[in-house]
Amino acid sequence: KRFKEPKEERRPWRIWFYDTSKQAIGALFIHFANIFLSDLTEEDPCSLYLINFILDATLGMLLIWLGVKVVSWIVQHKKYTYLVFGEYG
Repeated sequence: KRFKEPKEERRPWRIWFYDTSKQAIGALFIHFANIFLSDLTEEDPCSLYLINFILDATLGMLLIWLGVKVVSWIVQHKKYTYLVFGEYG
């Protein structure tokens, strides 16, 4: 995926790793949480996994977006320059 970025705009390897590792860790956490939650009931685990996945892809993304907005506002308000999203110094 990194090589699909235009050469003049391509992120350095370290920043690319930071960005993709956050996505991978989040996906792994949600995957294992869905497996764990779908195994807690007597219902069909596959249908519960699908429901959890859909909720994560909709409501979960909304909550993440709101969280990022709140944290960004706090960082900007308190002038914490080292905590700006996407800025790795």
